[in-house]
Amino acid sequence: MSNRKRTTSGSPFEDQFGFCRAIREGNRIIVAGTGPVEPDGSTTPGGAAKQADRCLAIIVAAIEELGGSAKDVVRTRMLLTDFDDQEAVGDVHARYFGEARPAATMAGVAWLCRREWKVEIEAEAVIGDD
Repeated sequence: MSNRKRTTSGSPFEDQFGFCRAIREGNRIIVAGTGPVEPDGSTTPGGAAKQADRCLAIIVAAIEELGGSAKDVVRTRMLLTDFDDQEAVGDVHARYFGEARPAATMAGVAWLCRREWKVEIEAEAVIGDD
């Protein structure tokens, strides 16, 4: 029997595309690719750093709702549409996860779900013993 728990963030894409923001199975939490979506469904205005901050705030909130914290994050993937944004996004990532130091990937992509998105981030956390 599964002990699976899910959470949503209110992104309009969750219902439209049939997914949840994050899912917890046992001590593992997997957070879906998270774009810079505001509570009203609009895109976070501003540059890549501001958008990354919004993505990571949504991610950490989902992890916390499922019983974890930023310190439990063991893996992140950052997708950027502009090579020149990597340092700004990396700095925001370090602010959220500098203590946890997860395995991380940053990659360039041609496009994301909305044309104005500069970044999308996903994460995985493991709760419990180190």
